[in-house]
Amino acid sequence: MSASQSAVRSRAEAVKVSRTFDWLICFTLFFIILGGYHVHFMLTGGDWDFWTDWKDRRLWVTVLPIVGITFPAAVQSVLWYRYRLPFGAVLAVLGLLFGEWVNRYFNFWGWTYFPVNFVFPSQFVPGAIVLDVILMLGNSMQLTAVVGGLAYGLLFYPGNWPVIAPLHVPVEYNGMVMTLADLQGYHYVRTGTPEYIRMVEKGTLRTFGKDVAPVSAFFSGFVSIIIYFLWHFFGKWFGSTAFTQST
Repeated sequence: MSASQSAVRSRAEAVKVSRTFDWLICFTLFFIILGGYHVHFMLTGGDWDFWTDWKDRRLWVTVLPIVGITFPAAVQSVLWYRYRLPFGAVLAVLGLLFGEWVNRYFNFWGWTYFPVNFVFPSQFVPGAIVLDVILMLGNSMQLTAVVGGLAYGLLFYPGNWPVIAPLHVPVEYNGMVMTLADLQGYHYVRTGTPEYIRMVEKGTLRTFGKDVAPVSAFFSGFVSIIIYFLWHFFGKWFGSTAFTQST
């Protein structure tokens, strides 16, 4: 066969080659999303997602949804405007969770021997499902930003509560009352994270007493609306096609 001849001899072979390329592209794009989202989330989410004693009712509930809705909004925008596929948020979140579990298992547990129930990643799947369902049923990015963004912030704490609840049980240790998560933090000391930067359950928001989590969730939801608007434009720009005029 010469270089000028096609390697595909029939329509069936052409379809098979095309599907193979589609799978390779999907596989590559998934890991590109995984890598970008993972790096972004580790740099912005930081210690609030690394350690159970930082998963409090105030800053954890506030920070994580705001920095976590970025890539779901962008990926959702690309898949919706280009292909009318309403699963961009779930795809991005599953990529993040896959990368986070690989990181926590091999680095935090396999390398530094922190127990998995001290370093497990936060859960974003319920909020991502709601984002995609609202986009699929409403057929509107604006409706998804307002309703879905608010729901994304509100569903974060309930979605993580079944896992984090046992670690928020109060215990007495050496005459002090703390949670099991705080007790883990005292026993498993982290290098490079001095205690003076630990901003957990502190600030003027404590004046709300026991109702800190709902206030934090509503604030996070409102800010998530703004972040969704901004990042969905990034996705729309990235997924656009530009043509040059022939001369």
